[in-house]
Amino acid sequence: MKSSHRVLYYNLLTSGKLYNYLADVERQAENLFEQTIKSLAEQEQVTEKLKAENMMLWVQKMNNISNRATEIVNEQVIYK
Repeated sequence: MKSSHRVLYYNLLTSGKLYNYLADVERQAENLFEQTIKSLAEQEQVTEKLKAENMMLWVQKMNNISNRATEIVNEQVIYK
């Protein structure tokens, strides 16, 4: 933010609202990440049953979902 949105950064910093703004962005990012993981796991049928039957496949799929969710959050919340 400091390098890409300098004016906003300095306005928030000088008004004392920077940390509240960053906390709000973090909250939004965490919520979107959790919702996205849940949604993608449901769509791809990555369930506890799969976890019990084939742990390695479950881990592989969840890592893939987590990476995609991170990209979505970065695009929609962090880098907007």
